[in-house]
Amino acid sequence: MGRRDVRRMLMGPKKKPLWEKPWFLITLMVVVLAVGVGVGLGISRWTGKTPKPVPMGALEQPPAPVVTGAPPPPRFGPGARTGEEGEDDRPLLQPPPPRPDPGSSEALEFGHASEVVSLVPLQPSTPTTPQPKLQPPGAALWLKNALPLAKANGRPMIAIIIDDLGVDRRRSERIAALKAPLTLSYMTYAEDVVRQSHDARARGHELMMHVPMQPQSASYDPGPEVLEVGVGADEIRRRLDWDLSRFDGYIGINNHMGSRFTSDPAGMGVVMAELRKRGLAFIDSVTSERTVGAEVARQYGVPFTARHVFLDNDQGIAHVRSQLAKTEAYAKKHGFAVAIGHPHDGTIEALAGWLPGLEAKGLVLVPVSTVLRIGPGG
Repeated sequence: MGRRDVRRMLMGPKKKPLWEKPWFLITLMVVVLAVGVGVGLGISRWTGKTPKPVPMGALEQPPAPVVTGAPPPPRFGPGARTGEEGEDDRPLLQPPPPRPDPGSSEALEFGHASEVVSLVPLQPSTPTTPQPKLQPPGAALWLKNALPLAKANGRPMIAIIIDDLGVDRRRSERIAALKAPLTLSYMTYAEDVVRQSHDARARGHELMMHVPMQPQSASYDPGPEVLEVGVGADEIRRRLDWDLSRFDGYIGINNHMGSRFTSDPAGMGVVMAELRKRGLAFIDSVTSERTVGAEVARQYGVPFTARHVFLDNDQGIAHVRSQLAKTEAYAKKHGFAVAIGHPHDGTIEALAGWLPGLEAKGLVLVPVSTVLRIGPGG
């Protein structure tokens, strides 16, 4: 017997290494698999993307259609229509995101008003307040001060109102130098407003009075002698009398700011009674979707219309040109359109290039009094 055989007898058979035993290999594989699953779940939770099981047959299903727009909300008020082609079921007012504009105090009010608002045709509505006892109307001063009725010959008509005039005299004079007839609305508190307004009329433009009215926010300053809610009828009449005494030759008024005041039937009733007595018209700037201007004007028998397109909430020339194109489309659809802008550089430049080519497009520029004579509020 050799030495190796003696050692084997004394020490026993040689043991296999641990990694060669089947049970160890199985245990190791289970541990590795468990660690892998744990790490995968941890990464999924950390990235926020928890994998979801794919149902059987999902790969055979056609892809879902892509929805590009939500259904339109209910229309605002009876008979509401919009100025966009093919979108008559959209609401009366399409509120854009608020775009504060430091260059125009009035534009700051347009957080809840639309760039394009459809108030044409204005459908008769059931009054929400008792019918007022009306005094006989005064002589129609608005007709006396109106420019001659424009000859449209069946062409769509566009009235351009530029308000906030008179304070910035240099830009106001640039507006007055544009192709007539524009409708120019001067601030009641502007200096030298008599000369400015008379010069504009001599250049062939129609005149209006831009009357300050109370906005919703107290942080906006509409100016002196502003018409406010809750001050009493006598005080409203006193302030309005001061406003209307600043110059002459105008056909009526439109509101400067006024998102709160034009939403108040009582205050607007006082204003409309005074306009009726004086024979003046009302053009609603539509600085609030809650305005009752058209309804109360109709109740009092005051000639009225409303803004359909707002030109320069964004003062850039490209935006103003785009809004002028919307004005053209609105006029072609409804027969006429009323647009309001301000004496901004972009507005002046856009109008200077747009006005001379209007007739070649089959459209006619008219003073707003022409719209009043043929429109539903005239």
